[in-house]
Amino acid sequence: MNYVWGTGTDTGKVRTGNEDSLYPTTSGRSSGPAVLMVADGMGGAVAGEVASRLAVEAASEPEAGDPIDPSARVLAGNDAVLEASLQDPSLSGMGTTMTLVELHPNGMANFAHVGDSRAYLLRDEALELLTTDHTLVNSLLELGKITKDEAEHHPHRHLLTRVLGLGQVDVDAFSLQLREGDRILLCSDGLTTMVTDFTIEQILKAGEGVEPTSWALIEQANMAGGVDNTTVVVIDVIA
Repeated sequence: MNYVWGTGTDTGKVRTGNEDSLYPTTSGRSSGPAVLMVADGMGGAVAGEVASRLAVEAASEPEAGDPIDPSARVLAGNDAVLEASLQDPSLSGMGTTMTLVELHPNGMANFAHVGDSRAYLLRDEALELLTTDHTLVNSLLELGKITKDEAEHHPHRHLLTRVLGLGQVDVDAFSLQLREGDRILLCSDGLTTMVTDFTIEQILKAGEGVEPTSWALIEQANMAGGVDNTTVVVIDVIA
């Protein structure tokens, strides 16, 4: 199986800095193994930028990987952020989300995820959300305490229940057998808070290449207000 990907990140229309990080930072092609990820940092001053960068750097190291357990890379990112915050008091309390996929030559994709960045799969013209948002609001929604409409407008919808860098963390990990023609999207919440899943699906289905599609998604988020940084990785599975 072969993979081709396009990436993009943008500060948006409101923020002055970009707290998102991604790997790799440029478009590419591979028959696997390959690892791709997005991370969305948080914290005072530059701490958010530092958190996401450190996590991505640690998670993308070859020795961080485990062919069976994709959560190993995310846990390496967690350790890197936590260690830095303990060494530098000005970085105390920083954290980051992370959503990554490891792509293998046999078409197996191993995902690992913490936070509210997301992974989607477009297959047979239908978009499926693969990850679960680790947010207070999503927990309330799953418990039936609030409706989906209430969740979308809840004042605390961005409050995370899991994050890297604050201690031990549970990582969601799962595997998926990919097919030729599949398209994967990894993205920070700067996209999904501004653009509906329906619109995301239409852009992914438009037939453009991975790089133009990445920037079309970012442009759509900015047209909707661009209140946050937006980072996307679009991956096509080809013969």
